[in-house]
Amino acid sequence: MLINNRTTQRSHLLDAAEGGEAEGSDARHARRDESRHTPSTAADSLGVVDLIDLELADGTAEAYLTGSGPGVLLFIDAIGLRPQIQQMADRIAGWGYTVLAPNTLYRSGTAEETSPDGPLVANGAREAFFEQVGPRLAALTPEAMKRDIPAYLAALREHCEGQEVGVVGYCMGARLAVRAANLDPTVVAAAGFHGGGLVTDDPDSPHRGLTHARAEFVFGHADQDRSMTPEAVEVLGQALAGAGLTATNEIYSGSPHGYAMDDTSMYDEAGAERSFAALEELLRRTLPS
Repeated sequence: MLINNRTTQRSHLLDAAEGGEAEGSDARHARRDESRHTPSTAADSLGVVDLIDLELADGTAEAYLTGSGPGVLLFIDAIGLRPQIQQMADRIAGWGYTVLAPNTLYRSGTAEETSPDGPLVANGAREAFFEQVGPRLAALTPEAMKRDIPAYLAALREHCEGQEVGVVGYCMGARLAVRAANLDPTVVAAAGFHGGGLVTDDPDSPHRGLTHARAEFVFGHADQDRSMTPEAVEVLGQALAGAGLTATNEIYSGSPHGYAMDDTSMYDEAGAERSFAALEELLRRTLPS
């Protein structure tokens, strides 16, 4: 499964991005600059990320591996496997866990090729980046994920303690976290934050597979999110209850889509910290380190 260790470097722009904030208020931008957590040393000005390679059925995926203890699989957002994800994985690892964050976009390119050169905080930067994201997400079909997710879990178990694991996903990664729990009953904890498309009309919508899951779920939905409306949140809650699953299914008031990502204009400290607290409590209940 694992091929080799290596190091990737890419430029890491400083936070002095000018021109305001995309899709957010000036107040949120000011709050973001004042409240951002300190980056990990490895992800500081050089933007160095140590990666391993995972050999999958459809190709080679890079992944960031950190920590020790029980395993947590972290599914990235559409912005890619970048220093921000490393910081988040390191934070979770600091609670006593082994964390694996794969480049789920590997079909579209390497981590460097599918990530921005630096933070997306300048006016229009986030929107400009997302113009190229559509085809990458289209490659993440349910059939492809049925091949990838078991391989990601197997790779995690090569390094973590025990067979029971947790999963967490952000934005598109929340869908993958739900699919992972639906596919593998040894996933005992599953969390999704500012996720989109968890409830759709498709027969293979993530919420329709919850009857196969055994995990405890925690969802922190973005406020006024067109990709996960209050009606969709309600349907998700009904599906969780119908499957007899223990779950927290909440909308984080005032926190926009992408609120957990400190390197974009959508970052919201209150929502981000609430999500980390909810995730840590979930892991402590279900997967004590």
